[in-house]
Amino acid sequence: MVKAANWLNHLEYDWKSPVWSPLLHSLSRENQLIRYDERGNGLSDWDVQDISFDAFVSDLESVVDAIGLDRFALFGISQGCAVSIAYAVRHPERLTRLVLYGGFARGRRKRGNAQEVEQTDAMLTLMRLGWGQENPAFRQIFTTRFVPGGTTEQINWFNDLQRITTSPENAVRIVQATSNLDVTDLLPQVRVPTLVLHCRNDAAQPFEEGRRIAAGIPGAHFVALEGKNHVVLENDPAWNQLLDEIRSFLRP
Repeated sequence: MVKAANWLNHLEYDWKSPVWSPLLHSLSRENQLIRYDERGNGLSDWDVQDISFDAFVSDLESVVDAIGLDRFALFGISQGCAVSIAYAVRHPERLTRLVLYGGFARGRRKRGNAQEVEQTDAMLTLMRLGWGQENPAFRQIFTTRFVPGGTTEQINWFNDLQRITTSPENAVRIVQATSNLDVTDLLPQVRVPTLVLHCRNDAAQPFEEGRRIAAGIPGAHFVALEGKNHVVLENDPAWNQLLDEIRSFLRP
């Protein structure tokens, strides 16, 4: 299984994180799990000229080609879903299954919602002003969107993850790139068996965006999960269902 990069990853730090490590351990228990850090964050080069959706897709292609994979399952989370969709359309012969969780086909600036655009602009201002500070108050705003139901330990880890994973400048550029993506036209072209999962009360990405993805991909199976965390945590009611659905879908 290849996991497309998303906001925000760190190849080493994630294995220690109470937010990401339970999911990574669960996925790697039955699969060879291949991960990489998105350009501009984690252990990837932070000094890059191009931070764009096309570059994100190209990076996924480069990772797969460098490893020499012929056939594999692709797993996208959040913004990684759009990247995975684009890859699936370009290279359907290489995918066995496509799993999409918490995703969106349209970035915030492409949904026709003026309030969402204003909120995005406000977030970008906060990033420029306070992202790199030791005081986590600014980053806490983003943390509460991703794991509003997290424990104190999980929230603290996610705050620190954001600080050590990328610079304020790159955080802004990544958000700008994802806010402007739109893969709606690609959805009908996906020919890979697809599982789409989304939490009903996701605080970061609307539930309807997940339904939109599933409705647009021919034959996609949609599963509604209970919860409000954008990143499903080990203590969430939906945790076991998420893993069971993925495991069942990937089983030959």
